[in-house]
Amino acid sequence: MTPRNATHRATGTTAEMFGDVLRHLREAAGKTQAELAKHIPCDRSFVARIENATSVPPDTFAAKCDEVLGGNGLLAQLWRKVDWYPDVAHPDWFERRAQMDAECVALREYQERVMPGLLQSAQYARALFARVIPDEEKVEERVRARLSRQQRFLSSEGPLYVAVLDESCLRNVVGGPDVMCEQCEYLLSAGQRPNIQIQVSPADRPELIRPRGSVSLITLPGGEQWAYAEALDRGHFSADPAVYGHQLRTYDVLRADALSARESAALIGEFMEGYRQHGHDVA
Repeated sequence: MTPRNATHRATGTTAEMFGDVLRHLREAAGKTQAELAKHIPCDRSFVARIENATSVPPDTFAAKCDEVLGGNGLLAQLWRKVDWYPDVAHPDWFERRAQMDAECVALREYQERVMPGLLQSAQYARALFARVIPDEEKVEERVRARLSRQQRFLSSEGPLYVAVLDESCLRNVVGGPDVMCEQCEYLLSAGQRPNIQIQVSPADRPELIRPRGSVSLITLPGGEQWAYAEALDRGHFSADPAVYGHQLRTYDVLRADALSARESAALIGEFMEGYRQHGHDVA
């Protein structure tokens, strides 16, 4: 998984230190950026951007580099201490939800039409924001803020995250076939993490009972539970046990009737290959 944000430097001494340590270990091992990239695997340019603190690596990148370069866990330990997204700002109306993401012990989501923010690749998020924000710099700020929410869930000690995607999320093209192909690959990679489960609610099963719109069910430390729904530029929270219970029952039934995680991965893979082929056809 390779979150990309080449236009903004991941400022702060810890991000720069991570790049310096990575460069030192790589050179000490006698490897070029291209040689290291083959072991990850990733593009050589991604290694260069991390060394220059202009891209954010996943924790799996740090662990693999430790293995290849003999870091003895140094990079993995440093990765957990880095503030990869300093000084990000969420829209005022979303700040409360972002804080819940930073504290929750479990998150269950159902999403229609567009990918959940916690599962969006950088390119997908960028294309999505570009639809409604004309200022490129503001688009990049929103992308950074969105990716900053993902870091906790994509870490090896992340909270439980279960996402049920309506098939429309896979069919609704955002940014073109290349972006969608990368987005599907991003989903498959995220779904391999032990704390993340991704299921698809298929379009050919009209009998499935789905929530009325996208919804998040959030469990905070101490057992506090919130239902969250989003519409346009505002979010709606409810701590009413009756509301939460109703949403949870609908969600659990849908999960039971949706494709399993393995079946969902197979379907996502089919979409990925379809977008990849379509991209080649367009080129």
